[in-house]
Amino acid sequence: MLAETLRTLRRDPVLQSLRRSLDVYYGDAPRDAAMDTLYAQFLKPGQLAFDIGSHVGDRIGSFRRTGVRVVALEPQPLCARVIRAIYAGDDNVTLLESACGPKAGSLTLHINSANPTVTTASVDFVNAADGAGGWEGQKWDTAIEVPVTTLDALIAAYGTPDFVKIDVEGFEADVLAGLSKPVPALSFEFTTIQRDVAHGCLDRLSQLGPYTFDVALGESQRLELGRWVDAATMRRTIDALPHSANSGDVYAVVRS
Repeated sequence: MLAETLRTLRRDPVLQSLRRSLDVYYGDAPRDAAMDTLYAQFLKPGQLAFDIGSHVGDRIGSFRRTGVRVVALEPQPLCARVIRAIYAGDDNVTLLESACGPKAGSLTLHINSANPTVTTASVDFVNAADGAGGWEGQKWDTAIEVPVTTLDALIAAYGTPDFVKIDVEGFEADVLAGLSKPVPALSFEFTTIQRDVAHGCLDRLSQLGPYTFDVALGESQRLELGRWVDAATMRRTIDALPHSANSGDVYAVVRS
C-alpha cells in the first residue's frame, strides 16, 4: 500500500518539488534499518515521540516501525499533504500543520520552492547560506505566514515525549527556547554554516538539565563518538568539523 501511495505522490504534478525528497527518504531499506536501530536506542514500543520539522515524514515512518506514537509538526502545506497521504488511517500519528518556536503565534516561513528540504523560519539561516560553499544556487523565493506553537504547549496537550527530533533549518535554538523542562532524550540538527545555533542549543539544554551528547554526521544514522560527552566537548567537536561536513544531528540524553 505504501508503494502505491508513493507512486501516486511521485506522479502528482503539484508535488514535483518534493519528488527528490520522496526518492531519497523512502525506499532505501539499509538506510531505514540504520535509522530504526538508531532510534531504538531512545524509544520503546508504546512511547511518544515529537517530530518537529517532519518534511515528508520519513522519521515518522521510523518512529512507527519502532512502535511509538508520533506527534508531527510540518508547516509546509505540500509536505503536510504528503504526510497525510502516507500515514492516512494511522491513529498513532497526529499531524499539526504548524511551526514550533519560542512562543505561540505566527511567523514567516521562507520557502525554497526548488528544494523544500531547506525551507526555514530563520532569516539568519538564509543569510548564512548566501555564498557559502555547498549552498550555491539555493534560493528562498516564497514566504508564507504559518501558525506557531511551543514544545511546552505540545507537552501540555499530548504529554511529555520520550524523544523529540528537531530539524528546522537554523531555527533549532528558537524551538528549544519554548521548552521549560527537560525531556528524556532529543536530537537537533546543526549545520557548519551556523555553528552558533548549535552552541545556543547546547547552552539551552545545559540550562534545562544534566544532558550529555553524541553526534551523527549527515545522514549516516550512526552516533560517531560512541560515548556521551558534556556540552563543552560537543561544542569543540562541532567547531572542529570541516565546512564540508555540512550538517548533522546532535543527540542529547539526560544523564542518569
